[in-house]
Amino acid sequence: MNKTKVPYQLPEPLLCDAAKVENGISMELVDEYIRKHETKRQRYVYLENLIKGFHDIYNQPEKESWKPDNRLAVNFPRYITETFLGYAYGIPIKKSHPNEEIEEAIRLFEDNNEITDHEYELFKAACVYGHAWEYFYQDEEAKTKMTVCTPIELFTVYDDTLRKRSLFSVRYGYRSTDTDLRGERYGEILTRELIIPFEGTKKLEQRINPYGLIPVVEYRMNDERIGLYEEVAGLIEAYNHVIGEKANDVEAFAEAYLAVLGAELDDEGVYKIRDNRIINIYGTDNAKDILVQFLQKPTADGTQENLLNRLEDLIYETSMVANISDDTFGSSTSGTALAYKLQAMSNLALGFDRKIEKSLRKRYKIFCSLGTNVPDPNAWRQVEIQTSRNLPKNIQEEAQTAAQLAGIVSKETQLSILSIVDNVQEEMKRITTETPADMLGFSHEDE
Repeated sequence: MNKTKVPYQLPEPLLCDAAKVENGISMELVDEYIRKHETKRQRYVYLENLIKGFHDIYNQPEKESWKPDNRLAVNFPRYITETFLGYAYGIPIKKSHPNEEIEEAIRLFEDNNEITDHEYELFKAACVYGHAWEYFYQDEEAKTKMTVCTPIELFTVYDDTLRKRSLFSVRYGYRSTDTDLRGERYGEILTRELIIPFEGTKKLEQRINPYGLIPVVEYRMNDERIGLYEEVAGLIEAYNHVIGEKANDVEAFAEAYLAVLGAELDDEGVYKIRDNRIINIYGTDNAKDILVQFLQKPTADGTQENLLNRLEDLIYETSMVANISDDTFGSSTSGTALAYKLQAMSNLALGFDRKIEKSLRKRYKIFCSLGTNVPDPNAWRQVEIQTSRNLPKNIQEEAQTAAQLAGIVSKETQLSILSIVDNVQEEMKRITTETPADMLGFSHEDE
């Protein structure tokens, strides 16, 4: 089996002495940090290729033309990522605010940014690369808009103190030409006060940053910025190699060698032993001693299957994402049993929740920094964030549990158990306005 080599080092934040930017940010400094950032590019591209299905198995040296050379890649990265996102954030994150005016402003802001799709793609990028960026700008109608930037195109430089306060961010790319796929560099430098576009090594006309904050927010999968499936990349590459070799064995068995023993075949009978898979051993004139048969190759099917099963189990166990296609996830599984099966993935999601909540508060801090958005710049402090896991619901089991809690807990707690109740407070208001006939399912006209 080919040895799997780690093609990169884990990402480390880019640090800078704050004194270097006291008198402004020079293009020489920007160029220095772009070069440092590009040393991380190989890692990001590798992780991106994995989820797209372009695995290293396709880059292995080709075998001789007469040997089977199947290249198979099982896209575990996509399955792991989509399963985790569907479980953890398939139900959109809810945000609320005690002030109705500010809550309405946040709702309009999220509607303008198609927040459900935006957050899904944002969290997906964080899972793939280990972290991702949310970039803010004002559109032609002076509305605050957001877009997702990958860490391939955007980075932030922090000071080298314990606080690690962000100094500036850089978003950049390269314009391709007819003769050069990687032509002149372009981009912009983002500081708290200014947004400075540049072309090559030349700064262009700068403009005021309306937010008073660096207009980017980092979303991390974890503090180490390790991607969701990054730790199992080697296991996935090994699985691809084994399953490819298994396919090669099947093809080789389908074209077994024909052994002709005891009689000599002429050149026309055996054009090429290698290509036609015929072995001829002769030395007898007795027809009774002539034997024609197919050679039986030793099989490693059992060993290969055991290795594939072991690799698959390790991929799911190490990534902490459940294989919900497994037979153990059946419709008869109780809620408690299901919770235990999903415990590792739940812990993973809870850890990501904490990072997300921290980043979301910075998002709304930037949003509230503009008086045209909300009147109170500190309104972001009171934004309430609620995540929900996307689990199969057993309504009958929930109803039985809620009924058994009658007289033990409050009505509000009873209703909170029912997944069919989206808003407990609104449901309690409806209950107080209903008549006994309504509770039995009749309208006033039926009485």
